Amino acid sequence: MKSVKFKRVLLKLSGESLMGKQGFGISSEVLDFFAEEIKKVHDIGVQLGVVIGGGNIYRGLNASTQGIHRATGDQMGMLATMINSLALQNAVEKIGIHTRLMSAIKMEEIAEPYIRRRAIRHLEKGRVVILGAGTGHPYFSTDTAASLRAVEIGADIIVKGTRVDGVYDSDPEKNSDAIKFEKISYLDILKNNLKIMDLTAVSLCQENNLPMMVFNMDVADNFLKLVLGENIGTFISNEKSI
Repeated sequence: MKSVKFKRVLLKLSGESLMGKQGFGISSEVLDFFAEEIKKVHDIGVQLGVVIGGGNIYRGLNASTQGIHRATGDQMGMLATMINSLALQNAVEKIGIHTRLMSAIKMEEIAEPYIRRRAIRHLEKGRVVILGAGTGHPYFSTDTAASLRAVEIGADIIVKGTRVDGVYDSDPEKNSDAIKFEKISYLDILKNNLKIMDLTAVSLCQENNLPMMVFNMDVADNFLKLVLGENIGTFISNEKSI
């Protein structure tokens, strides 16, 4: 087997990805698939942190349209991420991997409080660390939380698992002529307003020189190939786009 290219990885998954084909909630088939993909990467010695969104249950951004204050809506979204995190934790532990669930807001009966040094220690001991409740503050997305946690734990890369195989100049699901980027710079992401993550998340990665990979998580072995250095998805960094 080829040597591992990225030894400490932060995986970002959207809450919507957990819905599968059912359109809402959590699909047990998707959970089990993600758990198996995580196991493949864990088993070759990669230290892995995971951040999951909550959009399959509740999105804080939609709160204002329902008469709910944005801060309250975001707090509801944080709780939704914890539901997803607990579900993923169960699926991963079910196949024999030790995990730790850490929360940015206190809920000590079900998760450890997030402490950077403790998270790093768990990673060093080979545990998959699931990082829930976003940043713990409203007005910040789980994309921003993923970027922040990746920087804090010293990840080699942040990888965003999506249902498309990289970054395109337009939505490939709507435009069959969309052009895929093999590599692109953070500056060009911002200049062209490519909505792979919110601007705060992108800027945080850019400022801390943290590379990112956007790839299709729905294809078996893609995650494994990525950490082994194969050209899967779109690589984003501060290097000028080719």
